[in-house]
Amino acid sequence: MPAATPEVLVEAIINAVQQCGSAATLISPVRHQPRKFLITAPGGEGYVLWVYAWTLTFGGRPALGNEWRIQMTSVKSPLALNPNGPTVLLGYERDLGVFAGFDIIRHREFTQGSPSVQVDITPVRQALESGLTFHRKGNGEIAIGIRPDQLINYALNAADLHKSGRRPEILQLLERAAVLDPIGEKEIRSVPAGRRQIVQTVVKLSRSANFRQQVLHAYGSRCAVTRMQLRLVDAAHILPVGAPGSIDHVTNGIALSPTYHRAYDNGLIYLDVDHHMRLNAAKLNQLSMLELHGGADTFKAPLGKIYLPPDKKQWPQPELIGKANEFRQISS
Repeated sequence: MPAATPEVLVEAIINAVQQCGSAATLISPVRHQPRKFLITAPGGEGYVLWVYAWTLTFGGRPALGNEWRIQMTSVKSPLALNPNGPTVLLGYERDLGVFAGFDIIRHREFTQGSPSVQVDITPVRQALESGLTFHRKGNGEIAIGIRPDQLINYALNAADLHKSGRRPEILQLLERAAVLDPIGEKEIRSVPAGRRQIVQTVVKLSRSANFRQQVLHAYGSRCAVTRMQLRLVDAAHILPVGAPGSIDHVTNGIALSPTYHRAYDNGLIYLDVDHHMRLNAAKLNQLSMLELHGGADTFKAPLGKIYLPPDKKQWPQPELIGKANEFRQISS
């Protein structure tokens, strides 16, 4: 397959960032390496991400059919690093839209020419299922397969992931954490304190990304209230994270546009056990007293019976709905 154009590659990165729930704006020339993106996180925090990226193509050796590579053209050694944020080195697999992450510290310096970086394409493609995959190359480098909705998680933790994965016992735990294979406390305690955090981080990130993917897929990436898509939909927990009994399962999730997600989390609206999204009159009265109720009629117009997944097994659990309303002190 021919290499993607710079425009296609940049669009793939921007789309991946959107799937992570953030926004990306290219702030450098599209054909310049590294591409620099202003990332805006859901909470409004911003930072600049530097991305060196090329298309993954077949390595050309018939005896090694799974060996693919990036050819690092148009760059000079040593590669510049972002002084105020993360820098990543990526390969893009166009067939499935997944990425390979390489250890940029290992590849930062090179001799003259355009060096190539190889990877076994099979574990990279497996990232489509598990979100993150880890592969030890023959030279000891840890290459990481990245599903688009995990790109930001990878970028913010790339240095620790590549460094920690060099130890076989930690690499095994990272692989298990990525597929949410239960890891016991004893196993966690056996990891050196300096590496324990990254294993726990991968567990947390994998749960969050898998929950988001499952919920958005169940709802067709449509807001359950407005039916809006446009890649402007969040995966909201019905019973919030941290509340007793909260689980990262599709039955504790609902797809909501950001405005209705915030309204739900703030108790302005709530879900009842008959799957109707209701306005919390007590909360609206408080806003009215503060003269902050402007737009209420427009806001509440789409409320009512929500759009539900076709599969009833993915519908919100009544027990979790009840616990959520009790937790937020809402009387339905």
